[in-house]
Amino acid sequence: MRAALALAILAVAAGHPALAAGRKADLADTVAGSYAGDVVSQREGASRRDVALTLARTGENFVTISSSDARLPLITVRLSSALGKIVYRDSATAFAYDGSVTPAKLDVRFSNEVSWAGTRRPD
Repeated sequence: MRAALALAILAVAAGHPALAAGRKADLADTVAGSYAGDVVSQREGASRRDVALTLARTGENFVTISSSDARLPLITVRLSSALGKIVYRDSATAFAYDGSVTPAKLDVRFSNEVSWAGTRRPD
C-alpha cells in the first residue's frame, strides 16, 4: 500500500497522470500536451503562422484537439498505432504524430479543408 502511494505521488510529481491514476499509459497520454505550428494550407484564406494546438486526453486512446485559431474546429479522435507513429484517419480528418524525433512532430488535417503542422512544446 505504501509503495503504491509513493509511486502515485512520484507519478504526479513527474507529470504522469496515467501512473497517478493507477492505469497503464495509452496513446492519448503519449500525445496529450501543447503544440506550436502553422496552418499550412486551406481551401479559403491564407496560411497562418504561430497557431497553437492543445491535445487533451478524453478517454482511452481518445484526444480532443482545440486550437488558438477559430478556423480550426474542435475535434475528438480515437488514436491507433501504425508504422511507429500514432495516427487517426477517417474520410475528413487525418492525424499523424511522430515521437521518434525531438521535438515530436504533429500533422493534422481538419475536415478536408485546413491542414496544420507543428511540433510539441516542452512541458
